[in-house]
Amino acid sequence: MPAIQWTESDAERSAGWRSESGAKPPRRVVTADDRMNADTAHKLACEGTALLWRGDYHGAHRLLQAVGRRIDRKPVPVGDGPAETFHLQRRARAHRARIMGMLLVLLDGEYALDLRRAPDVRRACTEAYGPADGPTAVSLRELLGVIGAQQWREKGVEVPALGARIHPHYGVFSPVRSEYADLVAQTPLPEAALAPGAVAFDLGTGTGVLAALLARRGAARIVATDINPRALACARDNAERLGLADRIEVTGPALFPEGRAALAVCNPPWLPLRPTSPLEQGVYDAGGGMLQGFLDGLADRLEPGGEGWLVLSDLAEHFGLRTRADLLSAIGAAGLEVLGRTEARARHPRTRDASDPLHAARAAETTSLWRLAAARD
Repeated sequence: MPAIQWTESDAERSAGWRSESGAKPPRRVVTADDRMNADTAHKLACEGTALLWRGDYHGAHRLLQAVGRRIDRKPVPVGDGPAETFHLQRRARAHRARIMGMLLVLLDGEYALDLRRAPDVRRACTEAYGPADGPTAVSLRELLGVIGAQQWREKGVEVPALGARIHPHYGVFSPVRSEYADLVAQTPLPEAALAPGAVAFDLGTGTGVLAALLARRGAARIVATDINPRALACARDNAERLGLADRIEVTGPALFPEGRAALAVCNPPWLPLRPTSPLEQGVYDAGGGMLQGFLDGLADRLEPGGEGWLVLSDLAEHFGLRTRADLLSAIGAAGLEVLGRTEARARHPRTRDASDPLHAARAAETTSLWRLAAARD
C-alpha cells in the first residue's frame, strides 16, 4: 500500500494511503484543526498540500463544504458545442475533486476514526474496502462517499419494475434511474427464452437488477457476468435477498460466459470515454470497448431464435461523442440485424435543470432497447 508522511508533535509519522479514485499520495501533508479557516485551506490545497484533520469531525465537514463553495465561485465552463462543453465540465469536476480530496482523515488499524464527535465508520469501511490492514489515511470526501454507500446498501433502492429493493454495494452503479429497468420489464421475451432449459445472459450485471427482472419474468436460468469483483459480490447478495440464487449464476470476469443463450441482455456504460477511476466504470467505457465486445460476440452466442437486447442511452450522441450512424454500422459489421427498438425518455432531475449548459442535450436523452439477432443470409 502506498503511504503518506507528515510531522506531528516534532515526530515523523506515516500511514498507508487509500484512494478509490486512484489519486497518488500527496507529497506534502500538514496537520490541521478547527483553527484552520477555509481561505487558507483552499490555498494550501490548490498548492498541492494535503491537510490531515485533527479537530472536530463536524468542523472538518463544514470546512470541506466551505472549500467547495470557493471552488464553485468560478463560472461553469462552456465550449463551442456539446462535446467541448462536456469535456470542459469533466475537467472542472476533476479539478474540484482533486482540491476537495486534499482534506484527509486518519483511520486506525480497525478503521476507527479518532476525532471528536466522529461517527463509527468501521462497518462502512469494512464493507467498502475489505479487512483493515493497519492505519490508513483517506480523503474526507471519499469517506463520506463510503458512509453514504453503506446507508444505501442497508436501505436499498426501490425498483418499481421489479417490485422490490436492490441493495447496491460501494463502487457498484446504483439502479436509481428506472428507464432501462422499465424497458427490460416491458419488452416481450423471445419464445426461445421461455423454453424449458433455456438460458439467459445478463452481461455487465452490476447490482444484478436486470438478472432479477429476467428471473421474475420467467427465465428459468440466468448467467450474470461482470468484470468488477464488487459487482459480482453485489449481484450474488441481491440474488440471495430476492430468493433467486437458485436461478441466477453470477460469474466473471469475462463478458460472455461459456455456452449459448436464448436471450443476452447488456446495458453497457453510456459514454465512450476512459474512466479515470474504478468508480467511473459504470458510466464511462473507454472507446466503447464493452459495447463493441457485446456486439462482436453476440451472433455466435445466441441460440436459434435467440435475441440480444442492447439497452443504451443516446446521451453520447447528444454530447457529440458518438453518432447513430456509428452505432448502426457497428451492429451491421458484427453480423447482426435490428429486429425492433423501444425507447423511454430520461426522467432524472438533471433533465429539468435549465441552468446546466448541457441542459438541451440532457433533456433530449432517451434510452433504447435494441432487439438484435444474427443477420439472416
